[in-house]
Amino acid sequence: MSSNNEPVENKSDTRNSPETPAASSNHAPWPPTPSSTTNSTTTLTEQIMLSSQDENYDTYFTEQKVKIPKSEHEMFSFRKLWAFTGPGFLMSIAYLDPGNIESDLQSGAAANYKLLWILMWATILGLVMQRLSARLGTVTGLHLAEVCYRHYPLIPRLLVWIMVEIAIIGSDMQEVIGTSIALYLLSNKAIPLWGGVLITVADTFTFLALDRYGLRKLEAFFGFLILVMAITFGYEYGVAKPDQLEVLRGIFVPGCSGCDNRSLLQAVGIIGAVIMPHNLYLHSALVKSRDVDRKKKEEVREANKYFFIEACVALLCSFIINVFVVAVFAKGLFGITNQVVHDRCNSTNITHGDIFPQNDDLVDADIYKAGVFLGCTFGIACMYIWCIGILAAGQSSTMTGTYVGQFAMEGFLNLRWKRWQRVLLTRTIAITPTFFIAFYQHINDLTGMNDLLNAVMSLQLPFALIPTLTFTSSQRIMGDDFKNGLFTKIVASGLSLLVIAINLWFVINYLNAYLSGQWWIYMLVALGGIFYFGLIIYLTLFLAVAFGFTFCGSIPIISQHLNEVAYHLHASDDTTDNGYQAF
Repeated sequence: MSSNNEPVENKSDTRNSPETPAASSNHAPWPPTPSSTTNSTTTLTEQIMLSSQDENYDTYFTEQKVKIPKSEHEMFSFRKLWAFTGPGFLMSIAYLDPGNIESDLQSGAAANYKLLWILMWATILGLVMQRLSARLGTVTGLHLAEVCYRHYPLIPRLLVWIMVEIAIIGSDMQEVIGTSIALYLLSNKAIPLWGGVLITVADTFTFLALDRYGLRKLEAFFGFLILVMAITFGYEYGVAKPDQLEVLRGIFVPGCSGCDNRSLLQAVGIIGAVIMPHNLYLHSALVKSRDVDRKKKEEVREANKYFFIEACVALLCSFIINVFVVAVFAKGLFGITNQVVHDRCNSTNITHGDIFPQNDDLVDADIYKAGVFLGCTFGIACMYIWCIGILAAGQSSTMTGTYVGQFAMEGFLNLRWKRWQRVLLTRTIAITPTFFIAFYQHINDLTGMNDLLNAVMSLQLPFALIPTLTFTSSQRIMGDDFKNGLFTKIVASGLSLLVIAINLWFVINYLNAYLSGQWWIYMLVALGGIFYFGLIIYLTLFLAVAFGFTFCGSIPIISQHLNEVAYHLHASDDTTDNGYQAF
């Protein structure tokens, strides 16, 4: 993913550049802003003028961009693909975080190979949305949070930011938990869980210092961590020797005959774990690291093509790694009881074997138990190799989580703090609850949080999917050449509704299983549900405007907000807009 000779150009990317609405009046974007929207656009742009940046306040190499090699009359160039390679692989790390790994191993233990096809289609659904996210950043030069800042009213924007931060915190907690468990096993219990949490915070700052040495070197380090995961989990796959025919059947033949409710919940959990809301914000920001002249449609179209190819390759790699994990535990833990694994551990004298109770219940697997099981079944080396893979997954996803936390803060709030201050704040918010849980609770309580955190992140998914669909469908933002076509609108909207519905079903089942039955708890849930769906409906009205349903502007009460700050997401009918409105 990296080359020391890769050209990197120093290029200012301040918010007052010609690519932003705060552009100099000497710059005339193509096509010209429709006359019917000029006055309102100017006024609103003045109201949200973004402060300038300097090298102390940038997040992701705003002062350096990878230069794209020039070539003419080439339909495809590996040199160009190499130049665009990086953002997609960083994005794909969210598909390999400890939360996803735990969901993989649980699906294998619960349903054998029968849920692999759901994993494949969930990855494809994720690719569809990641493509839209990358296009938004490439075409506009702004990431998703920055576009939200410019197009949503203050109160809804702050509420969406809170929802995104909750998703980031939930993901960070899974990543930190996974890293802590890996250190706990690698040290043979010498490093307590709370110590692992603190180490994770410290090494996050250390590894993020790599960005001082150049963008491509940082991307190479992330590529190395992905390679570590591929080697370690691939090694486990080779040792376990799952049935290859069953693996292929599980991937390409839909169905789950004989599956119980546990398997059904696990199938829903796969979708919730794979499609993560904050990843759309991340990808739209990462693509800004390439030097693309957004005033030239050909370059923008070419960038969209190569970013999509890279995303396909990156998610294919992540899918293969996830298949490794599912297959290993489908072969090793499906239909296996705690007593069986306990006896194996006793025969090998592994110190962690007491985690499996002596009963005939099926193994309720998690990252910790999975590592111990591998050690008891295939040898102690397999446990340590598993831990190295989990450590790479946790550390890489923690670092990308730190970046997306900064993107969300600077985009939604227009905050201009120094980088270390933003990292410290976002790390503190995410680490504090995890630290106290690790300090006061048993390891079973720590690993058992995965379902709760998946439910929390599932609830936040609409606040990434709806804005992404809204802005990529807007003629004024994306232009005729790059806005979503009718087919894309239908497919993306249908997939979004499907994913949101599945995730809500998962959350409802989780609440039914864990609510204590007290009336005031149900009342709080009902009030929260009213607020939650109210905000979703409000954002959906903006989506309808972007889709061209301008009648929403006549809805009482809501119409005043749409008319004031919708920024004419749908261009006027009396204008001909054959390109995008240059930000």
